Amino acid sequence: MCGILAVLGCTDNSQAKRARILELSWRLRHRGPDWSGLHCHENYYLAHQRLAIVDPTSGDQPLYNEDKTVIVTVNGEIYNHVQLRKKLSSHQFRTGSDCEVIAHLYEEYGEDFVDMLDGMFSFVLLDTHDNSFIAARDAIGITPLYMGWGLDGSIWFASEMKALSDDCERFISFPPGHIYSSKLGEMRRWYNPPWYPEHIPSMPYDSMILREAFEKAVVKRLMTDVPFGVLLSGGLDSSLVAAVATRHLGEVAAACQWGTQLHTFSVGLKGSPDLKAAKEVADYLGTRHHEFHFTVQEGIDALEEVIYHVETYDVTTIRASTPMFLMSRKIKSLGVKMVLSGEGADEIFGGYLYFHKAPNKEEFHQETCRKIKALHLYDCLRANKSTSAWGVEARVPFLDKEFINTAMSMDPEWKMIRPDLGRIEKWVLRNAFDDDQNPYLPKHILYRQKEQFSDGVGYSWIDGLKDHASKQVTDAMLANASFVYPENTPTTKEAYYYRTIFEKFFPKNAARSTVPAGPSVACSTAKAVEWDAAWSKNLDPSGRAAIGVHAAAYDEAENAKPINGI
Repeated sequence: MCGILAVLGCTDNSQAKRARILELSWRLRHRGPDWSGLHCHENYYLAHQRLAIVDPTSGDQPLYNEDKTVIVTVNGEIYNHVQLRKKLSSHQFRTGSDCEVIAHLYEEYGEDFVDMLDGMFSFVLLDTHDNSFIAARDAIGITPLYMGWGLDGSIWFASEMKALSDDCERFISFPPGHIYSSKLGEMRRWYNPPWYPEHIPSMPYDSMILREAFEKAVVKRLMTDVPFGVLLSGGLDSSLVAAVATRHLGEVAAACQWGTQLHTFSVGLKGSPDLKAAKEVADYLGTRHHEFHFTVQEGIDALEEVIYHVETYDVTTIRASTPMFLMSRKIKSLGVKMVLSGEGADEIFGGYLYFHKAPNKEEFHQETCRKIKALHLYDCLRANKSTSAWGVEARVPFLDKEFINTAMSMDPEWKMIRPDLGRIEKWVLRNAFDDDQNPYLPKHILYRQKEQFSDGVGYSWIDGLKDHASKQVTDAMLANASFVYPENTPTTKEAYYYRTIFEKFFPKNAARSTVPAGPSVACSTAKAVEWDAAWSKNLDPSGRAAIGVHAAAYDEAENAKPINGI
């Protein structure tokens, strides 16, 4: 993962302006500690901070076409770059970088080439023939991108808000699946899959097609020239990623250099549910497993750094980002620069526990669509920025374009949670990998109940955060929250505490507007809160808030009385 910054059409092209661009680009160096690049053309600046994953020796950016009239700065990975190069046989490539195809595709196909890219990416491309430019972001928003406007008429793009928040009067989170064209002076959506309008699909469930699509998604993400591994929580999603990667490791070039034993990583408080399950999965798969521990106090001590890097005050994102942030630092210390992660499955298959209360298949499907469309504000943001804070790249096979289209085309009746038919959450995915002849995972892991990451690292983690926040925020402070923070007003002491930290780093209204708001229970959208009247009295993003659903948080012998203070 890299850091990009582009300032286009500013009125100042002095040495002082160049120095300012470099200074702002340095704010992104954690994303790309391996090399820095800056291209200046008149009053257009494209800067890059590189994390070298593919072609470390010659793939420095910005990247160019043959005569350097097209310049591009890219954050991400293009998994089908080899196939795309074959379509560009008349072009001469300067590097082995997977991202160089972007400059040549633009020459060949114009602005409409973006949908040809299979990967995670955000980029800015300058055409010096007429000083026009485009910016684009991948289909789901796996890589972050922000767009801003300066008082002098300049347009800015950056991988993180911190690189433009001081110099832009207004800035926004660039919407996923969109392209901005300076020629047209507008943004348009290039990603138009069949599921996007939220129409109810009717294709029957085929377990083999689903399995093959996911295996293909994992294998293509093993494209790397540096050491890598898998983030393993012991839950279904990350365990499947690790299982598939283990099976196919010997087929990819990376294995020749780094060996055929997969590295896996887990984090949690000592004795946490995730650590126990992850160790069992790692032993079953025969991976080289690394288990990291943190204490509640260590997590609390890191909160300010986490909020600075992740750039949000959303409660559930901060709860989950903190252990991931701490784990990423340990991973980088081992020399690992790329990891695979299991984000996205819960959104695609309705894996969150609140989906138990979906009233019908229509609302179930529409909620999955809403969740996928919002991933760039939540799990994608967390996974990318928590790891990039330490120069580690996270890849997410469940968010492969082809896999999403396959999974979202099936009749949602198959995804519905039906205890009467023995179908728990994500049953279609579990069943697809339930192979008695050649098992991918132990049965009880394959059918382990959903455990949200911020819960699975240890239940006392969330309880500790709440206790700490209650000591920092008084009752009077919370009572006056609507006057202090009239936009996205925090409703709990924990939310108020995170907001105070965020505002210290990002005080502009544009910054706070990039963070989503609205009621949520167990990570639901505001619309899904309506599924159960009791939820409105227990609004908390923890999975334990799904009353009567989360088995580990309730004592059935005491009439399902909640424990752990939830």
